[in-house]
Amino acid sequence: MSNLYSAQLFVFLALYLLVFVLCVVAIADLARRPAAAFVSGGKRTKTFWGVLLGVALAVAFVAIPPPLGIGALRFLALGSAVASIVYLVDVKPAIAPYSGRGGRPGGSRGGW
Repeated sequence: MSNLYSAQLFVFLALYLLVFVLCVVAIADLARRPAAAFVSGGKRTKTFWGVLLGVALAVAFVAIPPPLGIGALRFLALGSAVASIVYLVDVKPAIAPYSGRGGRPGGSRGGW
């Protein structure tokens, strides 16, 4: 039984670490984007997403279970995952054309 218990703890820890890494990736991408891209892309402001993803990152960090973390607020880690996934799947593609990295909307950058 102890091997099964150890495997469950490993999977549990891996899932919470995945949520934490997802939050880090989302907030790192947010930091690279200009504020004007959010308005141009028809999304909420950069400040809104910064606060939302910052709280999500803090909750995901606190939710990491022992032996790496304290394991508090574990039930809220799902909300952290949802916020990060919504940003990465919906907001990021919508603002990418206006960020100066993915080209201009409706055309290519061209040239060398």
